[in-house]
Amino acid sequence: MNAEQLLRRRVYGAGHNSPGPRPGRCYAELVGGPLDGMLLDITGWTHDEVGAGVALAAELGQLGVGSRVRYTPRPGEPAWFDWAGYSP
Repeated sequence: MNAEQLLRRRVYGAGHNSPGPRPGRCYAELVGGPLDGMLLDITGWTHDEVGAGVALAAELGQLGVGSRVRYTPRPGEPAWFDWAGYSP
C-alpha cells in the first residue's frame, strides 16, 4: 500500500471528517469482522498491550447495542489485528 492509499484510510475512533492517519503515529490494520480495513492507532502501546488484543465498540455488533468486537494481533505480524469474534 502506498502512502497516498494509507492516508485515505479511516482510523477507528476518529470522526468521519478526520483526515485519516497522522504522520508519526503507529497503526495496526483490523482484518475481518465489521471493522475490516480500518486502522487502529496503537501509538505508545507496550508489547504486552499489543499482544493482548482489543475489544472495540462497533455499531454493527451481532450481540446488539453495547457489544464489542474482539481483535487479536496476528502471530509474528503485530501490524495486523485479526477478527476474533464478538463479546457482550
